[in-house]
Amino acid sequence: MRSMLRKLPDLNRFLSNQFLYPLLVSTVLAGGFFVFRVAYSGKWYYDNLPWNLFLAWVPYVCSLWAAAWYRLYPDRWWILLLPGVLWLVFFPNAPYIVTDFYHLEKRPPIPLWYDIGLITTFAWTGCLLAIASLRTMQFLVRKRANGFVSWVFVAVALGLSGVGVYLGRFERWNSWDLFFHPEKVLKDLAVPLMNPWNNPRFVGFSLMFTLLLLVIYLMFVSVTRGSEIDPSISPAQPSSGAER
Repeated sequence: MRSMLRKLPDLNRFLSNQFLYPLLVSTVLAGGFFVFRVAYSGKWYYDNLPWNLFLAWVPYVCSLWAAAWYRLYPDRWWILLLPGVLWLVFFPNAPYIVTDFYHLEKRPPIPLWYDIGLITTFAWTGCLLAIASLRTMQFLVRKRANGFVSWVFVAVALGLSGVGVYLGRFERWNSWDLFFHPEKVLKDLAVPLMNPWNNPRFVGFSLMFTLLLLVIYLMFVSVTRGSEIDPSISPAQPSSGAER
């Protein structure tokens, strides 16, 4: 029991480093807004939002999984492949919630401004989950490679995310369809890739979401620069560059 209690500060440090607590607060806030809407109106409009937010948590949990395994087994990089692949497959679910503004319309007795705030809270939380998980995955890539490779990884991940959001919104594919119907998903992806100029919606939408996430991510990195903590270092083991 005492050994578990001694590990609590270390666990808290690890979870804080992964931005878990503000993400939980934002999720609870979004859920509270939705529950109030249902209770006040008696109707289950926008019931897709909680499900989409649940899916947005999946890549973040995968990034926690990868960070925890790196912390425990820093020399066994291959064990990060499973959570890494799952993270990449489900990553588009996090920013996808932004597209739920597509369903926005007046739905009395709830005023329109409330529904704008409701969707914004869910979308904002989804973007935060995406950015926080990407930051963790970039850090892990940098530990195994270098800074340049880690930024190439970021660019590729964001580009694939933009394409994934497009496939979800317009082609109505889900992340798990890559496992169950890979040939159909790839077919719907290959057509616009082979003829991009004949598919301006695909190019414009994917590029817009990629750039949007890139700008948000760069802002996030700029704000958090200098506060990064190596997840392989416990609070009792300062890194070599820290004061002793």
